[in-house]
Amino acid sequence: MFTKATFSFLDALAANNDRTWFEANKPRYETLVREPALEFITAMIPLLEKFAPSFRAEPRKMGGSLMRVFRDTRFSRDKTPYKTNIGIQFRHALGKDVHAPGFYLHVASDECFLGAGCWHPEADALGRIRDLIAAKPERWFSVRDERKFAAHWTLAGDSLTRPPRGYAADHPAIEDLKRKDFIGLAPLSPAEITGPGLVKLAGARFALAAPMIKFLCEALGVQY
Repeated sequence: MFTKATFSFLDALAANNDRTWFEANKPRYETLVREPALEFITAMIPLLEKFAPSFRAEPRKMGGSLMRVFRDTRFSRDKTPYKTNIGIQFRHALGKDVHAPGFYLHVASDECFLGAGCWHPEADALGRIRDLIAAKPERWFSVRDERKFAAHWTLAGDSLTRPPRGYAADHPAIEDLKRKDFIGLAPLSPAEITGPGLVKLAGARFALAAPMIKFLCEALGVQY
């Protein structure tokens, strides 16, 4: 699947982030990025069916689990046209975009990791997650602090500096109620990305995050 040459291509893209270079090197992108990514996605299908049947691995060139290489530059000062990382998301079948509950693989020269959870959920979804945590903090703690999960995953993302409106400042889960993202990250090394055991490793780590995803799905009223 992914090789050292994949990282070399991403480095070269970062150094030559323009349309002329990309078009001239598009066959390398296909061979070193898109094809191994689609192979990884295909290999994840039977694993997800076992522990996350409502989540989809879709090995399509466009519109599937592989995120677009093109950057959205409309509201960014950075006008470079291409992403210099590989992003793969296995989102909930009812999810419409990257903000839906999902499992994620990030491959870049400076950082590789697995992700799980809800990134930048919309206001209504964020409120539902906070409400379930506020109502059932002990259940949330049992998910967040489960030994095997905590050994590999770290909660990350943005948080408010003050308690959100409507939640008591002395609530036992107030630090989690401040969160604007409900995501866990599990770091990977480049050797793990290029090794023969990536699919098995990703499946095992994602399975450890399943209870957290189940909690988030319950909050959002969708079937896990």
